[in-house]
Amino acid sequence: MKYTLLAFMSLFVATTLTAQIEAPQPSPSAMVKQTVGLTEVTLEYSRPAMRDRDIFGDLVPYDKIWRTGANANSKITFSDNVMIAGKDLKAGTYAVFTKPGKKEWDIYFYTDHSNWGTPSEWDDSKVAAMVTVPVSKLKNSQESFTMAINEINMEGAHLQIMWANTMVAVPFTVPTKAKTQASIDKVMAGPSANDYYSAASFYLDAGKDLEKAHEWITKATVLSPKAFWMLRKKSLIEAKMGNTSAAIASAKQSLALATAAGNADYVKM
Repeated sequence: MKYTLLAFMSLFVATTLTAQIEAPQPSPSAMVKQTVGLTEVTLEYSRPAMRDRDIFGDLVPYDKIWRTGANANSKITFSDNVMIAGKDLKAGTYAVFTKPGKKEWDIYFYTDHSNWGTPSEWDDSKVAAMVTVPVSKLKNSQESFTMAINEINMEGAHLQIMWANTMVAVPFTVPTKAKTQASIDKVMAGPSANDYYSAASFYLDAGKDLEKAHEWITKATVLSPKAFWMLRKKSLIEAKMGNTSAAIASAKQSLALATAAGNADYVKM
């Protein structure tokens, strides 16, 4: 009985020590995902509330770098290279820092987004882009700090930051026209050598129409005549078709090209 009681007490203490009280956060986290044209934009940030406090010029001082929100860094991620108010910004994730002013804000896109708040030492070399935008007054006060992607069109949108009766909007453009044109050019040019190679490989592996597989692999080798791996696949298809002489000829071509390329693995195969 003594040992049973001790075991129970040990379990009770361990459970008590590891238990976590769940309670709502005063600045709950938020995530916004938005497609702009063909570019994916993601916002991650926390949302402090006004709670009867004076915000800008008091809780958030003017003319000082602000973490822009609460808790971990507010972050924005672009899947493509974009332009922020006419300045180039590469695809990636950035912390969003700001310097609020009465009439305009400086907006910083900072490459180190792992801080909790503002960096202990500000590093100008980590500022990927900085833009200055004017302040707008909101008709209705915004109780919770809000970041949003609005004013969306095919070629861009605005990153909006809103709190209390203040809003700033950072325009950015995305490479929709360039990406669409590249897609059109690729499709209109027809399948690539790799497309033909992949289709032929699947037909060979799946035991499907070998005549069609041979047609595709032949087109692949015409488009990429030095691709020894494609010629080896051609030889395997020809061997499967029972065309031994053609298979040997293709294998010899593959061997010669693989030798010239110094690819020992394909030489061995």
